[in-house]
Amino acid sequence: MFWLLAILAYLLGSLSFAILLSRLTGNPDPRMSGSGNAGATNMLRLAGKKLAILTLLGDLCKGLLPVLIAEISGLSLQDQAWIGVCAVIGHLFPLYFRFRGGKGVATAAGMLLGLYPPAALLAVCAWLLTFYLTRTSSLAALIATPLTLPLLAWQEPAALLPMSALTGMIVWRHRGNLRDLFAGRERHF
Repeated sequence: MFWLLAILAYLLGSLSFAILLSRLTGNPDPRMSGSGNAGATNMLRLAGKKLAILTLLGDLCKGLLPVLIAEISGLSLQDQAWIGVCAVIGHLFPLYFRFRGGKGVATAAGMLLGLYPPAALLAVCAWLLTFYLTRTSSLAALIATPLTLPLLAWQEPAALLPMSALTGMIVWRHRGNLRDLFAGRERHF
């Protein structure tokens, strides 16, 4: 059951709402415009609030749904977390879109919501506060994601290893943003 759900989570994660919504509405491919990222932040830049919100909700749900199905199937919390990681990997490297996806933040938030809602709430609050203070989405993600690790270590240690791996992937996907942040060139809203 674990491997079947892991594969299904990857395939679901591979659905890029930013790309699909752009195609449906005649907007430019987000991988070719703006920041080049297939995610909600770039959709906000390219297509406006409505499509950005729809992208965000779609990306959240594709992280949440596999975790909930794994929970209903009776899998352990650690297995649920690994299945959520598979959904995020699908978002990062989508099978249907030549393995060029987004950065995984919203999908990871959906995964966290399914695993341990207080960690998701902490991440959202940290993201919102950082974004409010800096107007920089990448910095908000780079602060919010690792901030969940101590809470998980304390409350849900079974999810710590998968979430640590996921945090590493998200930081790696933001490596260009980190260079731009250190050089003072990162995009702000």
